[in-house]
Amino acid sequence: MAVASLLESGWTYLITHFSEFQLAILGTFIIHESVFFLSGLPSACFERTGLFSKYKIQRKSNTPDAHGKCIMRLIFYHVFVNLPVMTASYPAFRYMGLRSSLPLPHWSVVLYQILFYFILEDFVFYWGHRALHTKWLYKHVHSVHHEHATPFGLTSEYAHPAEILFLGFATIIGPALTGPHLITLWLWVILRVLETVEVHSGYHFPWSPANFLPLYGGAEFHDYHHRVLYTKSGNYSSTFIYMDWLFGTDKGYRKLKALEELEGKQC
Repeated sequence: MAVASLLESGWTYLITHFSEFQLAILGTFIIHESVFFLSGLPSACFERTGLFSKYKIQRKSNTPDAHGKCIMRLIFYHVFVNLPVMTASYPAFRYMGLRSSLPLPHWSVVLYQILFYFILEDFVFYWGHRALHTKWLYKHVHSVHHEHATPFGLTSEYAHPAEILFLGFATIIGPALTGPHLITLWLWVILRVLETVEVHSGYHFPWSPANFLPLYGGAEFHDYHHRVLYTKSGNYSSTFIYMDWLFGTDKGYRKLKALEELEGKQC
């Protein structure tokens, strides 16, 4: 009860001192940038220093120049692509029911909506991502993202502007359909950013979510997608593994895992 009261007090302060437009656009942008760079930079630092090298999935590491190029392009894309798109989409979100007023939504409503967003996003992302691996779209659009065959956290959003719009649709379609409270939208942004940074981190730690969540793909699952030739990569889902399993686009990954397990037993 004390936590709920504190949360309501904090939210009252925000809606009293800032307009809904400011919170929905600038607030969301600041939250996204903060969570993205704070969660994405560590894996680049690990590569630079060699820290946690025993948990690194690939032996190869990115150069400092590659890190710098990625960061500079990301800042440019976020300011000149993401922010304008967020601003332009605000009226549509308002029309669909986005609100910032009190009372705050019940935790169960937030939970169900976030779960729905993850499932819907993963479904839409799978088909959009799979389309991006067709010859023309890969060559002209998706190859930018695959410049990093050895991904690190920040590469999760390193992509051609067209791809940012194309696959960004998968992220916003859930909230657009349900018209959530702004606090639910913020929580969704935070969780989605943390998830995509984790699967691009290039590290599989003992505490990685994939070790505890049965349907979660994780860094190993997505890392395979980056290091294999685009026509054979598979593993197109963003979060879960069942779409690739259902449509047989994880066969190469499964064969590799089986081979690694066999070699491990022989050793």
